[in-house]
Amino acid sequence: MGGPEGRFHFAVDRGGTFTDVFAQCPGGHVRVLKLLSEDPANYADAPTEGIRRILEQEGGMPLPRDRPLDTSRIASIRMGTTVATNALLERRGERVALLVTRGFRDLLHVGTQAREDLFDLAVPMPEVLYEEVLEVDERVVLYRGEPGAGTPVKGRTGDLLEVQQPVDLGGLRGKLEGLLSRGIRSLAVVLMHSYAWAQHEQQVGALAQELGFTHVSLSSEAMPMVRIVPRGHTACADAYLTPTIQRYVEGFRRGFQGQLKDVQVLFMRSDGGLAPMDSFSGSRAVLSGPAGGVVGYAATTYRVEGGQPVIGFDMGGTSTDVSRYAGEFEHVFEASTAGVTLQAPQLDINTVAAGGGSRLFFRSAPAPGLGPPSPASQRTSKSSPPSPRSGLFVVGPESAGAHPGPACYRKGGPVTVTDANLVLGRLLPASFPCIFGPGEDQPLSPEASRKALEAVATEVNSFLTNGPCPASPLSLEEVAMGFVRVANEAMCRPIRALTQARGHDPSAHVLACFGGAGGQHACAIARALGMDTVHIHRHSGLLSALGLALADVVHEAQEPCSLPYAPETFAQLDQRLSRLEEQCVDALRAQGFPRSHISTESFLHLRYQGTDCALMVSAHLHPATARSPRAGDFGAAFVERYMREFGFVIPERPVVVDDVRVRGTGRSGLRLEDVPRAQTGPPRVDKMTQCYFEGGYQETPVYLLGELGYGHKLQGPCLIIDSNSTILVEPGCQAEVTETGDIRISVGAEAPSTVGAQLDPIHLSIFSHRFMSIAEQMGRILQRTAISTNIKERLDFSCALFGPDGGLVSNAPHIPVHLGAMQETVQFQIQQLGADLRPGDVLLSNHPSAGGSHLPDLTVITPVFWPGQTRPVFYVASRGHHADIGGITPGSMPPHSTTLQQEGAVFLSFKLVQGGVFQEEAVTEALRAPGKIPGCSGTRNLHDNLSDLRAQVAANQKGIQLVGELIGQYGLDVVQAYMGHIQANAELAVRDMLRAFGTSRQARGLPLEVSAEDHMDDGSPIRLRVQINLSQGSAVFDFSGTGPEVFGNLNAPRAITLSALIYCLRCLVGRDIPLNQGCLAPVRVVIPRGSILDPSPEAAVVGGNVLTSQRVVDVILGAFGACAASQGCMNNVTLGNAHMGYYETVAGGAGAGPGWHGRSGVHSHMTNTRITDPEILESRYPVIVRRFELRLGSGGLGRFRGGDGVVRELLFREEALLSVLTERRAFRPYGLHGGEPGARGLNLLIRKDGRTVNLGGKTSVPVYPGDVFCLHTPGGGGYGDPDDPAPQLPGSPQQSPAFPERGSVYEYRRAQEAV
Repeated sequence: MGGPEGRFHFAVDRGGTFTDVFAQCPGGHVRVLKLLSEDPANYADAPTEGIRRILEQEGGMPLPRDRPLDTSRIASIRMGTTVATNALLERRGERVALLVTRGFRDLLHVGTQAREDLFDLAVPMPEVLYEEVLEVDERVVLYRGEPGAGTPVKGRTGDLLEVQQPVDLGGLRGKLEGLLSRGIRSLAVVLMHSYAWAQHEQQVGALAQELGFTHVSLSSEAMPMVRIVPRGHTACADAYLTPTIQRYVEGFRRGFQGQLKDVQVLFMRSDGGLAPMDSFSGSRAVLSGPAGGVVGYAATTYRVEGGQPVIGFDMGGTSTDVSRYAGEFEHVFEASTAGVTLQAPQLDINTVAAGGGSRLFFRSAPAPGLGPPSPASQRTSKSSPPSPRSGLFVVGPESAGAHPGPACYRKGGPVTVTDANLVLGRLLPASFPCIFGPGEDQPLSPEASRKALEAVATEVNSFLTNGPCPASPLSLEEVAMGFVRVANEAMCRPIRALTQARGHDPSAHVLACFGGAGGQHACAIARALGMDTVHIHRHSGLLSALGLALADVVHEAQEPCSLPYAPETFAQLDQRLSRLEEQCVDALRAQGFPRSHISTESFLHLRYQGTDCALMVSAHLHPATARSPRAGDFGAAFVERYMREFGFVIPERPVVVDDVRVRGTGRSGLRLEDVPRAQTGPPRVDKMTQCYFEGGYQETPVYLLGELGYGHKLQGPCLIIDSNSTILVEPGCQAEVTETGDIRISVGAEAPSTVGAQLDPIHLSIFSHRFMSIAEQMGRILQRTAISTNIKERLDFSCALFGPDGGLVSNAPHIPVHLGAMQETVQFQIQQLGADLRPGDVLLSNHPSAGGSHLPDLTVITPVFWPGQTRPVFYVASRGHHADIGGITPGSMPPHSTTLQQEGAVFLSFKLVQGGVFQEEAVTEALRAPGKIPGCSGTRNLHDNLSDLRAQVAANQKGIQLVGELIGQYGLDVVQAYMGHIQANAELAVRDMLRAFGTSRQARGLPLEVSAEDHMDDGSPIRLRVQINLSQGSAVFDFSGTGPEVFGNLNAPRAITLSALIYCLRCLVGRDIPLNQGCLAPVRVVIPRGSILDPSPEAAVVGGNVLTSQRVVDVILGAFGACAASQGCMNNVTLGNAHMGYYETVAGGAGAGPGWHGRSGVHSHMTNTRITDPEILESRYPVIVRRFELRLGSGGLGRFRGGDGVVRELLFREEALLSVLTERRAFRPYGLHGGEPGARGLNLLIRKDGRTVNLGGKTSVPVYPGDVFCLHTPGGGGYGDPDDPAPQLPGSPQQSPAFPERGSVYEYRRAQEAV
């Protein structure tokens, strides 16, 4: 971008609210400009207007808006834009039809089958992007050489494939013509295994273009990677967004003479590289805006700070983006935005819903007389009243948006973080332009901020003086300061997760702060994370635009692969990398780059065989050796990174190459030439103001950034202001101006503050975040150091923190069947061992009578001692699902077990570590013990068991360390007191809900007792009677009358019922609350001993965990009338033979409720497991997925319809044993309030000779090549009278949130909640 003299170089970041323009003018000086992205009364396009204004200012002559701009003085324009993101968020893209292999019409609707929000009964899910679906008659499968198979063809992965059915273009032609007649011009073509064999997609694409479709996205070109679901979403996004982008580009061109023919125009892609305007596509554009900021700090802060790793902190109006740079960009290759999973290289930018416009809430109780808020009522507009928060300071996720904006914008908006900063004196109205108010001609209004915050302060003080623990009222400034501290803690959590997930220490990083709102929070964020340096670029208010100017042009080439990484394949890998490198170089040279300005970097996507954890690794730090490809030692790079991220390697395991990739870079970035002046005396104080900090107001000098020079040092507190941002230097910190004119802040230690044990709602919110963060970080350590697929990749585990009585304090992430169950386990150990607990002991337990769920879930508990205390002061625990612990079948989940011993090794109260020594010999003996029982085996994978148990011990140690740091900061009495306060807060939320439910029934003349009954398929009743005590806000949940223990394995340990109850209570509360012991405090649970819900210690329980738990939920929600029954089953399917084993659970229909139709094809309630992608399933196991689509009409009719189940057909290619463990094959999922029940499920086996057999709900049967298993899952029940038509719902519950989270931290949490 440093280009021809005498010409302008523009870099424009078109954001959602503001457009930033960075211009290098003739002579090398810089101009910057910020303007509104939307101002239709004054201009049609903000980037064009920004360029016009700068040309006008520099030229000294007016340039009329209604004439195209002269481009003779413009050398280049670079742009980052949110056009694609906004179209995706608001669902305003092109009309699209999906063409997919027959049998998979609903594949993208079902997706992974996991729901987004565990506790929202309405199951809100983003709508698919396509409008219509055409099924294509064609089929390609992997070649296995069966008798009668056709001639194999070689795919581009190197795999052999078989074309079972050529594509039927004749039959497709008429259907495509029908689409054209209905006005659809854009297509996404997604066919099975097209990543390896693209010919069928190419034939379909050629036909579509021949017929006149204006845009056709082939999944094999959009992103040629295995996994049809994300590849299909990517192709749909490309077809949906690319025409929108092209229209925008065409409109932008029309604002210039010659339509920018002789101007280099480049757009920023999601991967941090620039692409020519004509090749800018929708699937690569979603992070176009935020990517510029990452490039900006990578090119400035990282270099200036001497290569120290940097955390990017971009705090805007509605959200905050967090990222990391340590010498190379951190990419992810599969991530979700607005509910659409894209397979494309993207910078790992983590977005959290906390920004300057985030709303502030404090609610102590719901209004009297209301029922429990339904999930539908939570999907309200931005201006609607918030839900109760029961005594917590809460920041976001709701946002004031650009309109009406914060209260201080003078448009009647709600109170926000910006208002809190204004009340504290940390923002000065005089430094903002007069663009606020209805006429957009007034300054910010501190009075409006104070008035809005006073209303919240009144609620806070009412709660403090009249609540359960009376306390002194807080001043307005103390309330504002409390919200700012809570917001800071909310933003620290993703930074901790982002760094520690990959084995990095956050305190070893520099915090690069940019964005309009970040400067007020930078010192506090850095201090909380232990960082000692904050770097704020002099153009921090528009760093994304600067990043565009500094970025390079990138061209990438990638193709799938399935070769082993071994000496015999190195020549092939080198050949493929060389070919891709040549493609990149040719593409960049075609854009005018000389070869000397082009560099390339090669990558291999590697994983250990048998795992799903692939890493995209470069060998640029690992030169080639005699035992590596010529392109570099990728194996060494893989092992080094695997060790850093996961803490171990698997040297005996072969490594597989999933993809080969080359990234070509054409160096073209701007070289900044304007060097700031050196200091010419002490810095001038522009004015003095009063800022509020902990302890009160302090005199605070205000400096203007433009007047500061190199070498100036400023002691905190002070404010540094320029036209685009305000920087707060807190007390104890020092700011200095660097040689490049940036601000470097040295962060000092925070002045000690006294926190007492008495309840303080501000610290309650802060401790809530800290306790949850501890549990989250324990989980990260466990996932990093575990070796098994279940824990490392499926993330089937939970970590938790417990008080001195064993009561649950925080549990993260939330796996429904683990909720509350670990508390029973910890409290059992306290009662069992008592004084026998010693420092250095670690306990192991999985027995159902000791709080276990089922035997494969092993719980490791560490009691924590503190100097001067004779008993443990708290406990930490981790529960992980081990793949095998012995028993009668591999996987330790037998469908026919009748005793607990048949399900594997049993641990009641076992000291795994004693006196600091890991008891390997004793635990090995216990894991092998089931082999002594006839027909049973000991553990089949001892190595993984031991490794995962050590990982659980390590995770507990991390929890101990973090709580120890908390005790060191606040004191033992304070930490233990807040453990109790957090539990009391959850208790208050549940009491509020129970009172509201009872009051609602009383107002309608209904009794305060409700009941429900449902049945297992064997006829066993689950009965519940709930008695509400209105005055106390309490309830008795009485399961008396429930059927007795059964001979099979549907028995559910008591802990399962408690987990189901906590899950239901959280759903009924309808908002985010701490999930801990307090949830059950207002509830007394009566479960008859010897029943199916509290069986004898020897009873088999594996089916109770996965099936009976669902029926308990159905009964509880039915008693409260919350919604109709969902499918009530996990549809457990197991397939195995001597050399392979596979297990899956399958989606069904969700129940409808008051205000929503049930979601179709989704998991519900006590499970949320993701299903294996069809292409992965067919490539690793001897099956062909013939159908996977919705079972239309299976949802119950009603005013609101129940969700449909699915039909799933598996064709077997080898002899194997098929096992099914299912329910709702006899009793249908109930409807509610006149709604009809959903269809019952059905398990069919279609033999090769055509004979069809109903397998029943639970069986194991041998299957042979050519047999087909056909699974029909249950539908959800309907809600309300079918003859009473449902109203037009105000805003579909399936709309995506306006500002969704994204990034690797979000994807990790989604994966954790999908087990």
